[in-house]
Amino acid sequence: MVLLEMAIGFLVLILISGIKVIDQYERAVKLRFGKYVGTLEPGLNLVIPLIERIVKIDIRLQTIDIPRQQVITKDNVPVEVNGVIYFKVTSPEIAYLKVQNYEYAISQYAQTALKDVAGGMSLDQVLSEREKIGEEIEKAVNNETKDWGLQVMSIKMQDIMMPDDLKRIMSRQAAAEREKRANITKSEGDRLAAVNLAAAAKIMAESKGAMQLRTLQSIDGLGPTPSNTVVLFPIEVMEGLEAIKDFLKKKKE
Repeated sequence: MVLLEMAIGFLVLILISGIKVIDQYERAVKLRFGKYVGTLEPGLNLVIPLIERIVKIDIRLQTIDIPRQQVITKDNVPVEVNGVIYFKVTSPEIAYLKVQNYEYAISQYAQTALKDVAGGMSLDQVLSEREKIGEEIEKAVNNETKDWGLQVMSIKMQDIMMPDDLKRIMSRQAAAEREKRANITKSEGDRLAAVNLAAAAKIMAESKGAMQLRTLQSIDGLGPTPSNTVVLFPIEVMEGLEAIKDFLKKKKE
């Protein structure tokens, strides 16, 4: 009697162990005597103990870091770059049965693709075209992993490390470029100021009282400081002197 109860209890435990719960974000690859027989969907599933087993595969979006890689650019500049891969499993049975470790495999392939793509560009392109580099790596990895049951959603470049001496050179170059732009802006301002002054001088020459008004404005701008000494010459005196000068010149001729 005791043996019968033990046998029944053992059978119950075996049956209970065959009940498997698959979460919504998972799929389970089902193997019977080591042979693939199907993929289990989320929910309550029954597996024959000792005969069948399952392997759960996460189908959510996953991220993997691309370790820092040393790359020689097209113009022979050594840089270190890293990135991140966003991917998901589209066919759990293929990902499990065809690839021993799909996370490691896709990471290694992305590293190789990163070196190939960045190595075919100049330093300026690597620095300014990160998005393009990520798209080209994504295209290369997707072409390879489409038979692995995986889909690469995106690959992003993160950091680009350059030698310290190159950073100093680029910093000096940037400073020189800023100084160049400042000088151009200043010279353009001086040119516009000269044009405006010439136009103002022309207007004052053509307007009889304009010079007097300008003179009064200049005096007013000096302020009431006692240290300022202002000597005024009436404009009529200046005009009279100019007339005498012209008369003497004509008489001499």
